Amino acid sequence: MSLDRDRGRGLAHSSGVNGNSARGFSFLELVVVLAVIGVLLAVAVPRMGVFGRSDDARNLSNALSLAKMRAAANFTQARLYVSIGGRFQRVESWSKTAVPPNWVAVTGPGLLSNGVAFTSGPVATPPPNTQPAVAQAPPCLDKDGNVIAGTACIIFNSRGIPVDTTGTPTNNDALYVTDGTRIGAVTLSAAGLVTVWDGTFAANPVWARK
Repeated sequence: MSLDRDRGRGLAHSSGVNGNSARGFSFLELVVVLAVIGVLLAVAVPRMGVFGRSDDARNLSNALSLAKMRAAANFTQARLYVSIGGRFQRVESWSKTAVPPNWVAVTGPGLLSNGVAFTSGPVATPPPNTQPAVAQAPPCLDKDGNVIAGTACIIFNSRGIPVDTTGTPTNNDALYVTDGTRIGAVTLSAAGLVTVWDGTFAANPVWARK
């Protein structure tokens, strides 16, 4: 029995029951961990702009779909309001019950990712079978019909059809975002079909549907 107790104490001591084997990271281990993290960040950071641009184009597509549905559901006009310099977008609906009647925000502002801007850069050729020439959607108008400088708007009528500021159906609206390495575009057909594109950052880009 005494031998067994001594043997048990020895096992307990060697297995660290008394806490003697518990220790923190050594300096060398910390250096190795930090080095691994640094390598992972070095690989990930250059690609963050790519993911941002792609996500921003998809977010614009989702916002346009929401504006289209809101217009049809409320039997009124709705629009995607874009602040070019402010780098944000929001969905707005025309309220006849507001005093005076006015555009009312449906969603809060959605900001672009860091390093992404509303611009087409050097791109001069639009996605196939869309616009005749590259251009952001026309400027938004305020409730009195005055142009709001530095903006772009895509408007839907009560049937969910894209229209210009006079209410005439159009398929000439688009939005472009870029991170300086590639370009994203969101276009609309005359029936209101939203398409997301990704292209090379060049005067005559190679466009691909996303």
